Amino acid sequence: MDWFTIKNIDAIDSPALVIYKDRVIENIQLLKGMVEGKVEQLRPHVKTNKIAEVCSMMLDGGITKFKCATIAEAEMLAMIKAPDVLLSYQPVGPKAKRLAALVEKYPATKFSTVIDNIHAAEYLSQVFSEKKLFINLFIDLNTGMNRTGIIPEHATQLFEAVQLLPSIKIIGLHAYDGQIRDTDLTLRKHNVDKAFSKVLILAATIEALSKEPLTIVAGGSPTFPVYADRKEVECSPGTFIFWDWGYKQTMPDEPFNYAALVITRVISIVDEHTITTDLGHKSVAAENPFPRVHFLNAPEATPISQSEEHLVAKVPDASLFKTGDVLYGVPVHICPTVALYERAIVIENNTAVQEWKVIARDRKITV
Repeated sequence: MDWFTIKNIDAIDSPALVIYKDRVIENIQLLKGMVEGKVEQLRPHVKTNKIAEVCSMMLDGGITKFKCATIAEAEMLAMIKAPDVLLSYQPVGPKAKRLAALVEKYPATKFSTVIDNIHAAEYLSQVFSEKKLFINLFIDLNTGMNRTGIIPEHATQLFEAVQLLPSIKIIGLHAYDGQIRDTDLTLRKHNVDKAFSKVLILAATIEALSKEPLTIVAGGSPTFPVYADRKEVECSPGTFIFWDWGYKQTMPDEPFNYAALVITRVISIVDEHTITTDLGHKSVAAENPFPRVHFLNAPEATPISQSEEHLVAKVPDASLFKTGDVLYGVPVHICPTVALYERAIVIENNTAVQEWKVIARDRKITV
């Protein structure tokens, strides 16, 4: 029996998201091994899994610091009593007030967030001052991703301006270098070090001004192996927990294994070379070009088109398939795929044993 085969598959309707619990545990252990067991260096991003039970497994593994992108993810972490949560998404508008509400509701969790401009800092200061609360901040740096963040050369001025504001304090720097995805690890390390050199210069400048050490949070799954060797950096991989086809192909040096799949069934035989499954746009992330999913038990099946409820695939011989056949798929991108499902089926010993709610796919839990 293959590792992914589910004995009681007839009890699982499709499409479905399935999580192999033992493989999740293995990926957590592999992560810890890459920092030589120094779990204090780890700050995993939970945007991939969005599941309280999965995050609890990381807590059980000794990981106490986490990163997230939404208020719901932050609340999910607080609900399981995660000690340290960084919201790495600059809160503007109502999000700032929701963050203050989280700080008020969950005092056992130490929250922080990021800023990249003085206007956002002033608004956070106002919101938290009105509530008589306090929040720690990280300066979000643009080291080449060109999505958010202030360029390091301008960040000292921002630091000095924020020092004058009440109810907030800058305690660190945040740098996400998602643009660095070189398959060759040597080239990837070169590009990471080049971008990160500006972060180190900035950190030294600010520490000289403040006389206090800064915490640096950097990287994601592609650059994690490089930062794992930098003991002064908190590393933030996210996809490692489930892994996916995209990273398996582009980052072959990373040891993580597939731990989450999508289950689909053949619903129609179109012609001698074409089959249709029930894995539509609503069931697997559709932002990538075809193929968006690869089938472990039918590697010859090549997806060619997709609509809301259907995925059409070309096969060498459609007579080898019949309606109702189950295909086990690895998404090219697992993170947005997980967000498409309300619940995940948990697999242990090749058997579906329970369901976990993908609680943080919701925009709001209670706050």
